[in-house]
Amino acid sequence: MQCENLVSISDLRLEDIDELFELTAKMKKSYKSGEADHCLAGKTLGMIFEKSSMRTRVSFEVAMTQMGGHAIYLTKHDINLGERESIKDVAKVLSRYVDCITIRTYAHETVVELANSASVPVINALSDYTHPCQALTDLYTIKEKKGSLDNVKLVYVGDGNNVARSLAFLCAKLNVSYKAASPENYELSSEFLEEVRKIAESNKTCIEQLRDPKKAVEDADVIYTDTWVSMGKEKEAVTRRNHFKGFQVNDELMSYAKKDALVMHCLPAHRGEEITDDVIDGQHSIVYDQAENRLHVQKALLKLLICK
Repeated sequence: MQCENLVSISDLRLEDIDELFELTAKMKKSYKSGEADHCLAGKTLGMIFEKSSMRTRVSFEVAMTQMGGHAIYLTKHDINLGERESIKDVAKVLSRYVDCITIRTYAHETVVELANSASVPVINALSDYTHPCQALTDLYTIKEKKGSLDNVKLVYVGDGNNVARSLAFLCAKLNVSYKAASPENYELSSEFLEEVRKIAESNKTCIEQLRDPKKAVEDADVIYTDTWVSMGKEKEAVTRRNHFKGFQVNDELMSYAKKDALVMHCLPAHRGEEITDDVIDGQHSIVYDQAENRLHVQKALLKLLICK
């Protein structure tokens, strides 16, 4: 992998993504067969979490443990990043202690500054702008299930948030057709669409923004959704639920897609809001395979970044 950090999908070349996916498949197969890969023995991952998370924390900690390394969990109160101590100083000090830093935060600029100041790899475990680890896991999971990403049509239904942006970036790079269906004022911004379409043009990839979810999912191979109320948006909960009526992934919406369409959700899910129990627990759901693959993709990512 050529890049030193993973701040955004835009950091990755197509060759980097292919290498990551190939290594993920090998490491997952080895894990399932009981083979241990202690390539990170003696290595330490520093995990800065200004936002709480179950999957992100557990998957990174387990990844380090399974590869013989160690992870240190640091909350907002442990550091008070940018308040008690500058981001630059935190980056430079942690670089003397650990072999890699992950950060799950609000402002994307925090990740950028941390990566610019650190002398060890920095991984964006989520910011308000992008969620690269999730998108990489999602496209890897689709490839695993479909056998190939050729001619795959991915439709995202919901808020044009960090997950929606990361999926758009990655689909543009991997030549995967991508449509996002969102209510007015919750769409991907025109500035973002202009940026991602520049990437898509070279691959002749279709990147679209629509407002009609039924039209969007026609001929969809994969339907993806996320919570309508992201962390930090709780005060908008009632308003958002009203605006997102009609954007629920349910049996009716699924009837407009291909009969074998897969269903994805990055979790946590608000059952009965953006997705119904029948769908998330149904035969087309690959939500838990998707969640498991966070572990395997991140193991491959850690190995590629740390063991250069």
